[in-house]
Order: sequence, then structure tokens, then C-alpha cells
Amino acid sequence: MNPLIQKAGVAYGWFLSAVNSLQSPFLLAIRVYWGWLFLQSGIGKFGHIEKVVAFFTDLGIPAPTLNAYFNASLETVGGILLILGLASRLISVPLLINMIVAYVTADREALTSFFSESGKFFGADPFPFLLVSLLILIFGPGKLSVDTLSAAYLKKHPRVAVAAAT
Repeated sequence: MNPLIQKAGVAYGWFLSAVNSLQSPFLLAIRVYWGWLFLQSGIGKFGHIEKVVAFFTDLGIPAPTLNAYFNASLETVGGILLILGLASRLISVPLLINMIVAYVTADREALTSFFSESGKFFGADPFPFLLVSLLILIFGPGKLSVDTLSAAYLKKHPRVAVAAAT
């Protein structure tokens, strides 16, 4: 094999190793930052629940009081779980659905302008939360998470996993 191609292959291998080592710290940073924002949003909704109920009523959301408390609870608990990296993929599903509902109900114009004026869609408030939920759903929480620690523990102690399942 050509020595230049061999050296390029080795250099590319080093590059991939370096970039791959950044995946878990990157996912941790995303989880902690956006988990904190979800948590703050949920706490803010609880602090001003009457305004959230009124907003949901104006949007025509059924059972606005119930949905306001559900939304505040989901964002609060979801934020905590994202920060910890606990049940990350599981909680990202309802958070993702929540952000889709936010687009459909509160940011319909941004949603419908996805193809015509994509800047409106990407600039809408729900977008970064939707993107983070999707990233965690697809890529998981990374190695720096309670999910990874508990999986490693259960792998080392399989009897605990069996006992917990029964």
C-alpha cells in the first residue's frame, strides 16, 4: 500500500478517536444546559399557573387547568431527569411530543412556514427544546449519565436485574 495513503489512514484514525471522545461530554453539556432550561420553564409555569391556564384557554387546549399542571410537571421532572441522565431516552419522548404540540397550538405560523420560510420554524421558541429532545432520543445520554452507571451496575450484578424484574 502507498505509504502516503497509510499515513492518511492513521491520521484519520487519530482524528476519529479524538472527535469520538468528545461525544459524551457534548451530550452531558446538552443535557445539563437544556435540562436546566426545561426545569426552569416547568418551575416558572408552576409559579404562574393561572397565566398558563389562561394562555391554554386562549389557545383552545382542552382541559386547560389539567394540561397546564401536566405541562409544568413534565417540564420540571423532564428537566431533572435530563440533567441526571436518568431515563433520558424515555423522558425525551413526552418532551418531544410536548414541543410538537407547542408548535401545533402556540406556534402554528412557524410550523406552517417550515418549507416557505424555514427561519420562522427554526427561530420559534419550541425548536431548540424539540431538537434537544430528538438528539437525546436518538443518541442517548452518553457515558456520563446515571443511565450508563445503572446499566453497568446491572451488567455486573445480573441477579439484581432479575430480582427487580420479578
